[in-house]
Amino acid sequence: MESRQLGRRSLRAALLAVTMVGGVAACTSAPSTSDSAADAGASAGASQAAGGGTYTIWDPYPQFDDSSDWVKLLTQCGTDAGVTVKRTGYDTTDLTNKALLAAQQGNSPDVLIVDNPVVSTLADAGVLTTTEESKLDTSAISPNLLAAGQIGGKTYGVPIGANTLALFYNKEVLKKAGVDAESVKDWASLTAALEKVKAAGKKGITFSAIGTEEGSFQFLPWFWGSGAQLTKLDSAEGVAALSLWTDWVKKGYAPNSVINNTQTTSWQEFATGDFAFAENGTWQLGNAKKAGFTYGIIPIPAKDGGTAPAPTGGEFVSMPVQQDTGRYATTQKLVTCLTSTDNSYTTDTTLSYIAPTDAVQTKQVEQNAELKVWVEAVKAAKGRTSDNLGTKYPKISEPMWKAMQAALSGSQPPQEALTEAQTAAASATQ
Repeated sequence: MESRQLGRRSLRAALLAVTMVGGVAACTSAPSTSDSAADAGASAGASQAAGGGTYTIWDPYPQFDDSSDWVKLLTQCGTDAGVTVKRTGYDTTDLTNKALLAAQQGNSPDVLIVDNPVVSTLADAGVLTTTEESKLDTSAISPNLLAAGQIGGKTYGVPIGANTLALFYNKEVLKKAGVDAESVKDWASLTAALEKVKAAGKKGITFSAIGTEEGSFQFLPWFWGSGAQLTKLDSAEGVAALSLWTDWVKKGYAPNSVINNTQTTSWQEFATGDFAFAENGTWQLGNAKKAGFTYGIIPIPAKDGGTAPAPTGGEFVSMPVQQDTGRYATTQKLVTCLTSTDNSYTTDTTLSYIAPTDAVQTKQVEQNAELKVWVEAVKAAKGRTSDNLGTKYPKISEPMWKAMQAALSGSQPPQEALTEAQTAAASATQ
């Protein structure tokens, strides 16, 4: 395997793409619990120069310190491979920026765990090895999850786990409104439920429609659930999805605050106990248990029934390109250890992720029946950069969230807003 040079895209373009699709799901931003950025970059280069005992791992979990199960697992995997692991945790966007800069300087870490939407950005910039080069086994990974790390017919890493979106509901609110949550099977039945809730004096549904990637992330289940494709934002199906949200706000089924809501502030609205439904993710399970009212969870329904494809959150374990390709064999052992069936169960439980393999998903549900709906949601989910969109995705997502904002604020009707968005996206992705 020959060492490759960074190319195909400018570093500036790669950094811009990273900023636009930075993590919107479960990862926590916090100061690093280990080395400084400069020390981490230097240590990567030093470990390569040493040619042996120390292998570097960068991850987006700065909330975990050396006493955590996560860091203990990294250490154990290093011991099993006969090497010492030097780990550094960054917040998601900072991690990816550092990875791009380290690759440019020729001192990439041996293992890079990175948010799935930016895998294609790093791959296109020449930062990552393919699984063919790294000899990583992906045969047991669910194809829809693996697709988030694929571009141009090649795969760049292994998903460590996934989270996604579903609908939390307040059982007490629905009971008072005479609504059975299990009757919500499609858009029509959900809207009918919201109408009953409003008539009973409560609030319908809260979600995040903020003008950032976070808003796009929450809109995608409805967009994809209509049958729309990201390559045609202004299709009849796409307009139907945006019209659904717009009508909910107009009729008072969803609050005007959704236009500024992040996933966190949307959850805080649901936690008041006044709302029937909230669109949110796996990472809120802990908060749900503290909410003070009984809750349930159902998949987000597609327009005509079934589970809508929701976007996947979560990270890929990847192997950056190294000048010394002799390091790959040991690095492959580290990655295989981290993503093994036994370790995947422990890790995904720690991270509130659904595992990427059927075997571990089954074990998760056996241990916690509440995860069944999330496994179903993950099985139906898809990556934002899937369908071979790769680095085109952020150039489509931004016009889409701008259209959402325009429609929800009343400044443009959904059709006009999405037609304008499609023109902008088509121009940006030519």
